[in-house]
Amino acid sequence: MGARGRVLLWLQLCALTQAAYKVWVPNTNFDDATNWSQNRTPCTGAAVEFPADKTLSVLVREGHSISDMLLPLDGEFVLAPGAGFGAADAGSRPDCGPAARARFLDPDRFLWLDPRLWRPGDAARGLFSVDAERVPCRHDDVVFPAAASFRVGLGPGAGTVRVRSVQALGQTFARDEDLAAFLASRAGRLRFHGPGALSVDPEACADPSGCVCGNAEAQPWICAALLQPLGGSCPQATCLEPLRPEGQCCDLCGAVVSLTHGSAFDLQKYRARLLHAFLALPQYQGLQVAVSKVLRPPGLREASGTKADTEIQVVLVEAGPETGGAGRLARALLEDIAEHGEALGVLSATARESGAPVWGGTAAGLNAPARAGLAGGLAASGLVVLMVLLAGALLLLRREGRLRWRRRDEADPVRAGAPRGFHNPLFYAADSAEALPAPKSDQRSSSRSYFLNPLFGEGEAEA
Repeated sequence: MGARGRVLLWLQLCALTQAAYKVWVPNTNFDDATNWSQNRTPCTGAAVEFPADKTLSVLVREGHSISDMLLPLDGEFVLAPGAGFGAADAGSRPDCGPAARARFLDPDRFLWLDPRLWRPGDAARGLFSVDAERVPCRHDDVVFPAAASFRVGLGPGAGTVRVRSVQALGQTFARDEDLAAFLASRAGRLRFHGPGALSVDPEACADPSGCVCGNAEAQPWICAALLQPLGGSCPQATCLEPLRPEGQCCDLCGAVVSLTHGSAFDLQKYRARLLHAFLALPQYQGLQVAVSKVLRPPGLREASGTKADTEIQVVLVEAGPETGGAGRLARALLEDIAEHGEALGVLSATARESGAPVWGGTAAGLNAPARAGLAGGLAASGLVVLMVLLAGALLLLRREGRLRWRRRDEADPVRAGAPRGFHNPLFYAADSAEALPAPKSDQRSSSRSYFLNPLFGEGEAEA
């Protein structure tokens, strides 16, 4: 059985055991245009230059005719059948001669902790992962495609990356000693580098309710790698009061449903229920959902009084412009739990929803004081218009004789002992035993929160 056949068999076994796996996306192939400075492979007669101080492995699939080549400090060419290099005179095109060298880009630019460089091997339509879980988790199997050369940097954090297994060069490494021997070999040094370490533990996630990803400590580096093309800053969200779920690097618009669960809860079954019973409906076609077990924030754990240190996080976002579908689906999930929570193994549920979309579909250039000033200006303008209309109406009624004013001395005298008004318990609370305290209100947020406990019912609060 060839290397490709072994990879396919291994992936099928992963599917049968419901093991999650992630596939490495970039490569160092010679014939991949994205690896070259001009975003194209070298043309006939081109001068080719590799970084002189780098170490790498390069897969060559086709034949190439070049005028000269500057090789790297250490490396290898892996030639596919029919591939090779031939000598040719410098091309006649100005952008193909020795003066315009085709430079191979830095192979060390690819980092393990960059979420953009991985794809889930078992992705389904409508599902996505929060940023920290786009990088291989503690119980994931990792696949480096056998039909490509690659180089990956471990770090920049000096901690150890732990996964369930690593598939590379047609081999599966499920024992730490086997992986360590491979990383120390020349083949391993050509493909893995950096200050970090990589280890494997074949123990699978045996909890039907799921396992925590385990990338919380690495999340600062994950977010730094993700946001590096944006200058290290998150783009501004397109809604008021956006949310930031656990494991997400930046704010997003949508809704988050948090579930506390019992021993009967099954994460895979609940994820399938979301896909088939909700996301398949026409009104939810534009939504995407991420479902995973996360660490429960200590503040929420203390506020709710529960001893559980984990919860199931359901993140709902809209792929297109915000239309409120995420909030509607969040409320539908609460209703579903109210009816079927016991059968699903869900003990309680809460939901948070982001605020309204920003006018124009973008939040760029807007901030809280500007929004407050705009709202205050509109309110003041409306009050002035209302006062003018009211004054005009009063003058018109007086002119028609329908309204008269009396001077103070013309007013009817008040009878002795007659009450001058009415008793208001809000102003005379000390005299009323039935006065009720006013509800507390926090006006700092316009996002909406919902909570549901199948044992006590459902409620809604303005957070």
